[in-house]
Amino acid sequence: MRKSHPVRRVVLATAATVSGVVLLLSLKPSSDPASAQAGGTIPQQTAAAQESAQGGTGAAAGGAVTGDVVQTQYGPVQVRITVSGSKITKAEAVQAPKGGESDQKTALSVPKLNQDVVAKQSPQIDTVSGATYTSEGYKKSLQSAIDKANAAAPTQPSAQPSQTAGGNAGAAARTVTGAVSQTQYGPVQVRITVSGGKITKAEAVQTPKGGTSDQKTALSIPKLNQEALAAGSADIDSVSGATYTSEGYKKSLQSALDQAGG
Repeated sequence: MRKSHPVRRVVLATAATVSGVVLLLSLKPSSDPASAQAGGTIPQQTAAAQESAQGGTGAAAGGAVTGDVVQTQYGPVQVRITVSGSKITKAEAVQAPKGGESDQKTALSVPKLNQDVVAKQSPQIDTVSGATYTSEGYKKSLQSAIDKANAAAPTQPSAQPSQTAGGNAGAAARTVTGAVSQTQYGPVQVRITVSGGKITKAEAVQTPKGGTSDQKTALSIPKLNQEALAAGSADIDSVSGATYTSEGYKKSLQSALDQAGG
C-alpha cells in the first residue's frame, strides 16, 4: 500500500481550513448594522425616525414648525410654517375643513391666508370673507406655530414672542389687544401693532353685529382704524351715525395704548 506523504496531509488540512473560513464569511448577513452604517443607510433612517417623533415642530426639523390642531365648526385646521433667518418664508395648511361647501371655502381662503402670513410676518392677518371659521382656526394654529418657533430659538431677538396674546413674529413690532368695551349695541375690542413707538396697524377684533349694527360697523371701523394710525393716539373723532361704536373703539384703543406703554 502506498503511504501518504506528511507534507501533503498538512497542505490538504490547511486548504480545508481556508475554505471553511471563506464559506463562513460569505454567509455573513448583508444587513449587519455596522456594515449598513458604514454604507450610510442607518443615519438616513434615524433622521427620518427622529423627524417623525418630533412631528416637525422643532427648529431642528429644517426650519419647519407645525402648529396645534384647532377644531372649528366645520373641521380641524392646522398650519405649518417654514422659518429662515427669523422670517416666515412659507405657510401652509396641513389640515383644513373638507367635504361639501367646505371644499370651496378652503380652496378660497387657505391660499389667501398663506400669502398674508408671508407678507405680514405675523398672525395678525385678515379673515377671509365667507370663511370665518376656517380663518379663525388658521390664525390660532399659526400663533401656536410661531410660539413654538420662538421657544426653539430663544437666543434670536427677532424671534422673541410678544408679551401679549397674539404676538408678532418680528422683534421691532409689538401687538397689543385692548380691553373689551361694552356698548349699547355690543362689545368693541381693538388690537394695535406698535413699531418704533408708532401705531402701524389698528383693527377691531370685536364689533357690534346684527341688524343695523352691521352697516354701522362697516361704515365706522375702517375710518376709526385710519384715524388711529394718523393720530397715533386714542384722541380721534367719532364717526357720525356710529357714536356708540366709536366711543367703545376709543376706550379699547386707549386700553391697548396703555398696555403698550402709551
